Amino acid sequence: MPELRKDPILDHWVIIAAERGRRPHDFATKREPDTTTNCPFCGGNEDTTPPEIIALSSDLGRRPDTPGWDVRVVPNKFAALAIEGELKRSGIGLFDCMTGIGAHEVVIESPDHSAELPAMPRDHVVKILDTFIQRILDLRSDKRFRHIVVFRNYGSAAGASLSHPHSQIIALPTVPKLVSEKLTAARNHYRHKERCIFCDLIEQELAMPERVVMQNAHFVVLSVFAARFPFEVNIFPLEHQHDFVLMNREQKEALADILCRLLARYEDVLGGPAYNMMIQTVPNMTPRPGHPEYWGTIKYDYHWHIELMPRLTKIAGFEWATGFYINPVSPEQAAASLRGDADEADIAVPA
Repeated sequence: MPELRKDPILDHWVIIAAERGRRPHDFATKREPDTTTNCPFCGGNEDTTPPEIIALSSDLGRRPDTPGWDVRVVPNKFAALAIEGELKRSGIGLFDCMTGIGAHEVVIESPDHSAELPAMPRDHVVKILDTFIQRILDLRSDKRFRHIVVFRNYGSAAGASLSHPHSQIIALPTVPKLVSEKLTAARNHYRHKERCIFCDLIEQELAMPERVVMQNAHFVVLSVFAARFPFEVNIFPLEHQHDFVLMNREQKEALADILCRLLARYEDVLGGPAYNMMIQTVPNMTPRPGHPEYWGTIKYDYHWHIELMPRLTKIAGFEWATGFYINPVSPEQAAASLRGDADEADIAVPA
């Protein structure tokens, strides 16, 4: 029988309709053919991108915008927001506006066009994480920016226009509504119980591990209880930590390991589906004018995490009309498949 589940943090409902007749292996996808020619992100094509912002390279003598880099960051050629200009707010009756100030950057994760994140050496993935941290810290120094979003679109169904491995970073002049709702829920839980709601969630899920996909010494992957999409998971640090940038070297290595293992399981079970991955960390904690208390308890009540959603179903009229999502795979079944617990016939990828 279908079941309605409510997300304990965001307060939204989903319909888990596992009886709609689709088993996990029915979602297996075929890898999209790569038709890219003259890719601007490939090593040797540095002159085809905007001038680089930073690059990590083992070649200490390398000059900017030349080959020899390991990870490279450039402005997005088709930026959603403009970094130059003054942030101005205005109102027209009921309508609020502000100038489109922000930053939009591309993190080119490897000079190798055919590189796949789960197959990259772990130390290279750590370099990618280090690059994210460097850019977040630098963008937070700009007081115009209230929130920094790091995300990865993989596959055209997830919005990727180029198949070369890359992520994106957008700095926003406001805190998005979804982020504010999470922050508010975390703050309210802490006010009532003096505990982090995410820590409570992790402890509960570990005690009843049917939705635990995998874990290591520092991180755990959980199949989301009220998953909006099939095989939606969250990656949490096991130790309370409010900000992505605070990871030490050991934690970065552990995150690189569990991220690569998880994506490899997506490959095995689902055939390398398109997906969206987002790092959910704290906003810029510089006090807002007139609101010195705004992030007063965030170090104690928030818990950064990564959200990962394969693009296996489409949002249609019912979802847009109601805000409800219909998920045809139960989170428990998805976790079992990703762990490899399910019957091999159920998780085999069709040829």
